Order: sequence, then structure tokens, then C-alpha cells
Amino acid sequence: MSLLSQKEIHTVMERFKVRNPNPKSELRWSSPFTLLVAVVLSAQATDKSVNIATEALYKVADTPQKILALGEEGLIPYIKSIGLYKSKAKHVIGLCQKLLDDFGGQVPRSREELMSLPGVGRKTANVVMNVVWGEHTMPVDTHLLRICPKIGLAEGKSPEAVEQSLLARIPDEYMEHAHHWLILHGRYICTARNPKCDECFLNDICRKNE
Repeated sequence: MSLLSQKEIHTVMERFKVRNPNPKSELRWSSPFTLLVAVVLSAQATDKSVNIATEALYKVADTPQKILALGEEGLIPYIKSIGLYKSKAKHVIGLCQKLLDDFGGQVPRSREELMSLPGVGRKTANVVMNVVWGEHTMPVDTHLLRICPKIGLAEGKSPEAVEQSLLARIPDEYMEHAHHWLILHGRYICTARNPKCDECFLNDICRKNE
């Protein structure tokens, strides 16, 4: 399957931009910290399930200090409805402690520092950098890993390979929003089961149809 040309990529991004000029994360957050925790909780879970859990949690504890005061046993009842809740509780408590010990309770801005926090991998760090600070990062989740090579936007079989391909190929002017456009496209149109090709606005350009 061939890659899209730069002209075609520009066309794809313009179509996304016309339909959704200012896309937002579907996770609900009010501070860099609450977004960070929400993204950690969202691994292998839906944003909807995370939002339900964090709505109750953040009314009680929305800072590292307050979540640490809950402790693992106090945190678990809030997140028990989310998959892998035991390991996620351990990660959240650990990252809260490290934020206080090493970063003055503030969420760091660099990828390396973010990835030093328990439960924070490259994708999570990229999400926080992009959503909070508008950094031109490309978080590659299962949706992007699946749809970007299929459409012809990127090549690679691993998240990091697809990330690097997208960073190299998507024009800088679209990088602030590209990740959101692509994740929403994978979530609602180019779905893993029964993709809605007949109503897809990229149907004429998608390399799947070569």
C-alpha cells in the first residue's frame, strides 16, 4: 500500500480542519494534573468510563496531595469501574508522590520528565504535552496505529514507528490538532469493526481503496 503524497496529506488535513476546526480531548479535565491522571486511567478503557469515574473522584481529590491522602485503598472505590484498576491505583499514587518529591507538585513539561512518572509511557506524555501546552507531539494509540498506515498517512507497525512517520510527513501547521482529528476518525468513522467507508470524507483518497 503506497503512502499519500504531501499534496494529498494537505488535502486530508484541510478536510479534517473544515469539519472540526478546534477539536478537543474527550477526557474531562481542569488542570494539567487532572488530565495526566485521566490519561493514565484511560489505558485500555474508554474515555466515557474514565469521565464517569473522575467526575466523582475530582470532587473529592483533584491535586496530588489530596489523592495521596486518599491512599490506594481510598482511591480504588472511585476507579473500580475502570479496567486494571488495581495497577492504575498504584500508578496514580506513585505519580502523585513523585510529583511532590521531584517536581514541587507540578506536572513537568518535558517528555523525559513526564515518562519518569509511574504509569506514564510515551503516548501518555505526548497526550499531556499536546493537549495542555499545544506541543506538536503525535500520541499514537491503537486507533492511529490501525488507521494511519491504512489511509496512507504513515508507515510502520509499531506506535513509535508510526509516530515518527507522522511527525515527518504531516505539515507543522496541522500538528496541534492532527492527533485529535485522527483519533476521532478512528473512533467514529474508520472503526475497527464495520468501518463507515460509505460515509467517510476521505474515501476518495484512502489507500485502502487502491
